[in-house]
Amino acid sequence: MPTATLKIFLAFGDPKRLRTAELSNWTGKAVSGPRSEFDKVLEREESLSPGVYFLTGIDPKSNKQAIYIGEAECVKDRIKNHLDKDFWNHITFFISKDENLTKAHIRYIEGRLIEVAKLAGRAVVMNNQGSGSKLPESDREDMEVFLQKMQQVLPVLGVEAFVSAISQEQRETKRELLACKIKNIIASGYLTPNGLLVLAGSHAVLKERSSAKNYPGVLTQRRKLIEEKDLVEKDGSLVFERDIEFSSPSAAAAVIHGGSANGLISWKDSEGKTLKELENV
Repeated sequence: MPTATLKIFLAFGDPKRLRTAELSNWTGKAVSGPRSEFDKVLEREESLSPGVYFLTGIDPKSNKQAIYIGEAECVKDRIKNHLDKDFWNHITFFISKDENLTKAHIRYIEGRLIEVAKLAGRAVVMNNQGSGSKLPESDREDMEVFLQKMQQVLPVLGVEAFVSAISQEQRETKRELLACKIKNIIASGYLTPNGLLVLAGSHAVLKERSSAKNYPGVLTQRRKLIEEKDLVEKDGSLVFERDIEFSSPSAAAAVIHGGSANGLISWKDSEGKTLKELENV
């Protein structure tokens, strides 16, 4: 993504309360706030415009991050219809300051955002599919640019459902492949801005070590991955069926080792240097 300057206005001085966000030289504008200030969010003049909105919280069934993505010709009127949904605790919406977003535009953006969120896999998408909309080629390209700008702003406002573990720029950049080994088990991965990404095809030990009982978080994460078929038993070990991002090298190593592990020592580069050694260079 190109570099950008972001301006955030804190309406009450508190970064957790009502705030607006704008990128320099962009017609879009975001308004964001907690559900506890729902009325104040809808008092904003921006809420009378057409736009795309996001309701974020925790899915009570899976205990995962959850998001509802919607569009409306009048954001204020549509959002009121979602008060019966109790999973969400935060609302964010985008409008265009030049009032050039049509119904077809926002329907297109909504459909694309649902696709991106499902592909990223960071959150449960509470609506199955968007309305979508076909646009002329020139309009479609304009909306893809608008979408890209939205994706720059959303993580700053705490909405990370659209953030891929590895961005396109990172995929195209030569990265240092790291390996985590235990006995004859090998896993490969890369450092990411949010932690460490273990690549599909990597292996983890089949049986947990007795010491894992002292670290219930390790057991919980492993069992959740197994339950969701992200870790599948094959030929005496567990295999990662897809890329999985962990919050830290140690969290990844612990799942691979089947017990507590120091990620700074467990992960090594092609020359055998540990992460700890690499960070001390």
